[in-house]
Amino acid sequence: MFTSRLFRLVRRIGPVAPRRAQTVLCYQHKKSTGAPESRSYCATGKVTNPFLASDDRMQGYLETLRHEYYALKVQEQRTAKDIQRMLQLSSVVEMYEQRRIMEENLRSLKELKDDKDDEMVQLMKEEREAYGSILVRLDRDIMAGILSMDEEEDYGSLILEVTAGVGGQEAMLFARELFDMYCGYIEYKDWEVETSQTEGTDLGGLRHATSVINGPDAYRCLKYEGGVHRVQRIPATEKSGRVHTSTVTVSIIPRPDDFEVELKEKDLKIETKRASGAGGQHVNTTDSAVRIVHLPTGIAVECQTERSQVKNREIAKQKLTAKLMQQELEARFTSSQALKKSQVGQSLRNEKIRTYNYNQDRITDHRLEGGTVHNLKGFLEGGAQLDDMIEKLHRSRRHAQLMEIINKPPEQ
Repeated sequence: MFTSRLFRLVRRIGPVAPRRAQTVLCYQHKKSTGAPESRSYCATGKVTNPFLASDDRMQGYLETLRHEYYALKVQEQRTAKDIQRMLQLSSVVEMYEQRRIMEENLRSLKELKDDKDDEMVQLMKEEREAYGSILVRLDRDIMAGILSMDEEEDYGSLILEVTAGVGGQEAMLFARELFDMYCGYIEYKDWEVETSQTEGTDLGGLRHATSVINGPDAYRCLKYEGGVHRVQRIPATEKSGRVHTSTVTVSIIPRPDDFEVELKEKDLKIETKRASGAGGQHVNTTDSAVRIVHLPTGIAVECQTERSQVKNREIAKQKLTAKLMQQELEARFTSSQALKKSQVGQSLRNEKIRTYNYNQDRITDHRLEGGTVHNLKGFLEGGAQLDDMIEKLHRSRRHAQLMEIINKPPEQ
């Protein structure tokens, strides 16, 4: 009876990994990628590590997720956000239900421990060990699933801003490299760029860039990039070989799905003038430069990057749209200004979240323990290396979230 029940459960849940014999009712948790190290425990003992699925506090959190999932499941009308949350919870809840079955089976076996039949005792021992192995795997997978979740609100769109900070031309040159890195990352993740505006320099640097990005998990990933990025290297123009330290600030502002900015011609004051600066004969002979003032807000933008007045007008309108979008978002989200300020600070060198050191070919994220990696060239391509660091940041943040959740005192 016991053996056939076990075989049915093993077939349902998957094969049991072989292991050495252990004390009855004791199971050993092992290290797994991205999850905290755990230790052996007994079914009847108390566990103090909150990052075990068997811990009382984590059990309470899992029960909360379970109730939330089934409440959503029986709901007659569900929003897109409800469906997304159900999909997020389904895997963890399913594994947790399997874990509850395993624990119930172990309790049933414990009630039969006084049976003196040797053959039955051996079968029960084997069944306990098999259930223990399944519990080990379920606990590991449950914790991996919980750590991959995100309790914070997600958005399908965001505004990415990259601005040169302290360091003059060197800061502007690195701002260009950093913006190119994010362009590579956007391509790597197959997201969509709705609009993109840049203000460049004669040396190929970047004073400021703004992009509106749409895509699944775009905000979830890029929100960790907001802050001061510090670069340490010898500039190409440095003759004495001295290492310079410069900064670039990045801010990430979420945009709701229903958000839209409309430019009305009657609200615009459009002026043309002759372009100034380097650029050839057309600079002083044609009225190609465009300045647009948004009358309701007083926001003004200029563009003279193109030879054509029509193209400059279109670019100026895009710049104005981006600025109005940012202003509207900050008005809608009262915390957005505080969010941006907390991300970019005053652009000082000591306010860094990440350092890019060219002499040592290393990248150090100061928010992570052991957050140093190498291969700057590969990292700045914006591919798998950047994605891996963002995932580490997400898991670190998720650890902190879980600690807050499970240690929160119960409401009276």
